[in-house]
Amino acid sequence: MKILREKDVHPDCLADKKVAVIGYGSQGRAQALCLRDSSIDVIIGARPEGKSFKAASEDDFSVMPIPEAAAAGNIVHILIPDEEQVSVIESEILPVWNSEKTMSFSHGFSVHFGGLELPENTDIILVAPKGPGTEVRKAFVSGFGVPGLIACAQNFSGKAMETALALAHCMGLTRAGVLETTFRDETCEDLFGEQAVLCGGLYSLMKAGFEVLTEAGYPEEMAYFETVHEMKLIVDLIYEGGIGKMADVISNTAEWGMYSAGPEIVTHDIKDRMRNVLNSVENGEFAGRWLSEYRAGARKLKKHREILKNHAIEKTGKNIRTLFAVQS
Repeated sequence: MKILREKDVHPDCLADKKVAVIGYGSQGRAQALCLRDSSIDVIIGARPEGKSFKAASEDDFSVMPIPEAAAAGNIVHILIPDEEQVSVIESEILPVWNSEKTMSFSHGFSVHFGGLELPENTDIILVAPKGPGTEVRKAFVSGFGVPGLIACAQNFSGKAMETALALAHCMGLTRAGVLETTFRDETCEDLFGEQAVLCGGLYSLMKAGFEVLTEAGYPEEMAYFETVHEMKLIVDLIYEGGIGKMADVISNTAEWGMYSAGPEIVTHDIKDRMRNVLNSVENGEFAGRWLSEYRAGARKLKKHREILKNHAIEKTGKNIRTLFAVQS
């Protein structure tokens, strides 16, 4: 894939453009601040009674209700939660829409799976930083950036990808590198990665390791250090130089254990189970289950949150961070 960098950007396509960032959560705040620091005229759309409205005001943004922000913006960058996007777009954004506007997203869920009927004769783009909002902002402030993806679902103007790349540039993403993709590929890869590896897989692996050690009588604090705390140190090594660097840094004993015991934990049939996860993402089954769960009040999600909150791994971690002055 071609990597797009700063030399590929046509920043003039954002001249005199006002970007309305809809939502001011982790990604909304990070992206809005980066855009503003890049001399882009940014306004925020949020619910007047919500925490986001107050937070954006405290950051000295011009904040207004979502319909007003959408009406005022040339580029409407939608960063509210996936499960709320279709309803908000249909009820608060499309009534003020016109073909001269660009609709922008940082994740393709609501376009690819949410049943959103896109407005005709308008540009629909995606600008997706590959990192949490806090890391997007941290990298930008340090003078670098996280990698990113751009895509186009509709190219009415003929310059939709130029706009997407310019927005990515103003968020610092071209400092690291940007890849051109599709809404489908970004959405499916992202959902699979979150479920199978980054969040679901990692959470389950750490939790299982903690439980095995503590059930065998080992102190919870030691178990936490071994199965959770040191995970960051290992991942940092991989981030810096790949799995090979991690293998070079750890002891020979640890490296041998990696090769000998790892396949006993992650057995050959895990790929079949991962393929099942990927299939459920690609065919829309996961999206349907999640949207049904949300519309039913997210009762199962709230139950899972409560179970995690009360698990010994979380209580031990809180104590560890207090006792050893570990940054939260």
